[in-house]
Amino acid sequence: MTDLYTVLKRPLVTEKASQLAAENKYVFEVDRRANKIEIARAAETLFKVKVVDVTTTAIRPKAKRLGARTIEIAGGKKAVITLAEGSSIDIYGG
Repeated sequence: MTDLYTVLKRPLVTEKASQLAAENKYVFEVDRRANKIEIARAAETLFKVKVVDVTTTAIRPKAKRLGARTIEIAGGKKAVITLAEGSSIDIYGG
């Protein structure tokens, strides 16, 4: 992956992600093929912060019913990015 904007797709804003932000950890949906080194490099370049750790998790596809049919909602990959002390990311754009 060479394009930094395709590595980090979007921030995940959930209740748990908001609690992690208090611990200097931010959750992003990332490209399924991206590895931890690429994710850290993209976050450091795009947000001008120092990344200490990256933890990734695969999100499995989920089945959803549509009437009598069952379709599969696509899965993905998410990353929890831990920043160095004193660094922060303004996710809400305020």
